[in-house]
Parts: sequence; structure tokens; C-alpha cells
Amino acid sequence: MASHKGERVRLWAFVAYPESVADGWRDVLDDLHIQWVESPLHDKDLDATGTPKKAHWHVLLLFDGVKSYEQVAAITASIGATVPQRCASARGMVRYMAHLDNPDKHQYDTRDIIGHGGVDVAEYLRPTSAARYDAIAEMMQWIRDNDVVEMEDLLVYAAAERREDWWPLLCDSCAYVIGALLKSRRHRRDREQPVPEVRVVRVDAATGQIIGCDAREQTGTDGAGPSQPVT
Repeated sequence: MASHKGERVRLWAFVAYPESVADGWRDVLDDLHIQWVESPLHDKDLDATGTPKKAHWHVLLLFDGVKSYEQVAAITASIGATVPQRCASARGMVRYMAHLDNPDKHQYDTRDIIGHGGVDVAEYLRPTSAARYDAIAEMMQWIRDNDVVEMEDLLVYAAAERREDWWPLLCDSCAYVIGALLKSRRHRRDREQPVPEVRVVRVDAATGQIIGCDAREQTGTDGAGPSQPVT
């Protein structure tokens, strides 16, 4: 394990095991009045041989100022957790808590990631621009594949089935684009609907005799009166 002694950084991470971490360890961290993030209990992780790993939590500490290894190690030792490791990216660590970028590993529910001390977990889970555009394109394809023309259908599906990716995007940023697509699809459907044919006849104003029949309404000529729809 690489030594982090002498390093002073803002972000530190450690692992806590249920069988060895102190009772009330969360309260100890909360009493420090710092921001920290707690992963779901990782109880479905496997090692390289497929053997289940011991259940554990990943914890990220976010200090306002830099802290040394010794300062943070004193905290982790007091609660019976592992020695701390320097963390290069808060975003990367929070995403790892659910294995979002590791599809070969068990996918944990991001709703079980808990932010303490005012941490906005959703901000760290927000997709990159590339991922956001991919998700919007996927939504558009789903709309076409399922012949959807109303926003309600997409919202209900996203809330129930795509809570992690589509739902936040629809709530926060892409509803206008998707709404424009749905509006365009409705207009196209209306234009492509067959127009009922209305037959009209031309009647001689003097004799009352039918002198012609047209598929569209038009003004009569050659002394004929106005067209009359056939009833």
C-alpha cells in the first residue's frame, strides 16, 4: 500500500466493515461537522476469482481545508475503520460507490448513497455532456420505437424504469428538446391523416337540375349556381 504520510489534501477515503467499525461511527463523523459521503453497503462485490468479498462501506471525507494523513488516520482509527487513502476526485469516488462506471461489477442503487453535512450527492452523479447527449438520443429512439406523442408517457416510463439517467435529465435540462420532438410528431401525424372527401354538386339555378359533381367545393360557372354539398 502506498504511503500517504506527509500529504495534505482535502479529499480522503476509507473503508468501514460492519463487524469491526465502532457503534455510532456515523455520529462520530457527524460531530466533526464536516461533509462526508457514505456508500450503500457493498455486500455483493466479488474478487477476481468470483469469491464474495466482505461487506463494507466506502466513505469519502470532504474537508474545507487540507488535512494531513496523520490527522485523518486519527479519525479513522477512532471508529475502527481502515487507514485513509488520498482521493483524487470526489466525483469519481461517489460514482464508484454505485459502480456506475464499472459495468462488470454489481450495480448499487444511487439512491442509497447518503450525503452528510450538506453534501449534494446528485451533483456528483450528474452525467457528463457526452453521457447526457447519449441519453437524450436514447430517449428519442425510445419515443420513435414506441410511437409516443405525449410527454406524460415518457415521464411515467422514466420515473419508473429509468430513474438514474433519463428522469433527472427530463426534470433538469432536456424537457424542452424532447417536448419539441413530441410536438413535431403530433403535427406530422395530423398532416398524414387522410382528409375525408366531401363531394359537392353544381346545380342549375334556373332549373334546379344537377349539372355536375365535384370532389371539392367550387363556384359554379356557365350560369350554374353555387355548389351544394351532397347529403
